[in-house]
Amino acid sequence: MDAETADVTGHDVTTITCVCGNTVSKDGLIQANSEGIPVHNVDDTPVPAGLAEWPSDEDLYTLCPSCGRVYRDSVIEETGTAPVAFRVDVTAGPIAEAIRVHWDLSS
Repeated sequence: MDAETADVTGHDVTTITCVCGNTVSKDGLIQANSEGIPVHNVDDTPVPAGLAEWPSDEDLYTLCPSCGRVYRDSVIEETGTAPVAFRVDVTAGPIAEAIRVHWDLSS
């Protein structure tokens, strides 16, 4: 079975078009950690409950909150391709809660 791959322009993670059709400008894509949990990216503020800390090694992923596909940013930046690294459940549990917290803080 072939791996799923999103469309991406150049080596720019902000241009991902997820396999499901979602984009940054459509329903949004979220920076996440290696478990697919959205990360807190505001300096000098405590990490809100539900979000993960910014990874100290800067190993970031991009989460599609519409379908749960997760892409590894370093692969995109290095190769210009966006294979799906793994999938998470965005409908329930800690990742769904983290997505809600992320959007609440973003609005």
